[in-house]
Amino acid sequence: MAIATFELAGGKGNAILPVACALELIHTYSLIHDDLPCMDDDDLRRGKPTSHKVFGDGMAVLAGDALHALAFELLSKAKNPKLVSEVAHQIGTYGMVGGQAADLQAEGKKVTISRVNFIHAHKTGALMKASIRAGAIMAGATGKKLKALTSYGERFGLAFQIVDDILDATGKTEMLGKKTKADASKGKATYPKVLGVGESKRIARKLLEEAEAELRVFSGDGQILKELTGHMINRMN
Repeated sequence: MAIATFELAGGKGNAILPVACALELIHTYSLIHDDLPCMDDDDLRRGKPTSHKVFGDGMAVLAGDALHALAFELLSKAKNPKLVSEVAHQIGTYGMVGGQAADLQAEGKKVTISRVNFIHAHKTGALMKASIRAGAIMAGATGKKLKALTSYGERFGLAFQIVDDILDATGKTEMLGKKTKADASKGKATYPKVLGVGESKRIARKLLEEAEAELRVFSGDGQILKELTGHMINRMN
C-alpha cells in the first residue's frame, strides 16, 4: 500500500522501500502479539502454527519487540521526522495499540456500532492509514491529494476489518489459514455480531466503493489501490 501510494502520488526511485519494509515489520510484530494467549490466543496464522506455539510465549513477545525496534531503525533512515511521527502516532495509544486495548475491554460485552467502529478504525485501520499516508508523505503529497489518500486509507482500513469479521463468521479454516468462528467464541465486538452478516457486507462494499472514488483526484490510474478494493469485495462473495 505504501509503495502503490508513493508511485500514485508521483514519487520516484527506491526511497519508499525501507519505509515499506518497516511497515511490514510493524504489521508482523502486531500479528505475533495479537496471537498470544493473553490477546486473541490463536494457534494458526497463514495456515501455520503461530509464533508462540512454536517458540513459546516469551520468545514471541521478544520477536515482536525486536521487529518493532527494527522497524523504527529503518524508518529513521528516511530522515523525515514527519514520517516517523506519523507512523508512531498511528500504531500507538491513539491508533493500533489503543484499538487493541478497546477490543480486549469489549470482549463479552454488549457494544454499539459506534464502539465497534472505534475499535476497527484503530486496531486495524490505523496501520493501513499509516501505510497510505507514509507513501504520500514520502512522495511529497499535500493538500487535496493527501486528504484524498487519507480518506482512502480510513475507509479501506475499516472495510478490511469488517470483511475479516464476515469471513471469520462464514469462512473455513482451510481457506483463511486461521481458525474461524473465533470472534463469536470470545464474544468479540464485530459487525456481524451487532448488525448481521448481510448488513455488514453492504456497509463494507459501500466503504470500499467510497475509498476507490477518492482516487479520482489523481491523474494516474491508481490500478493497484483499485485492485485492492476489488479484491476485498470479491473475498465477501
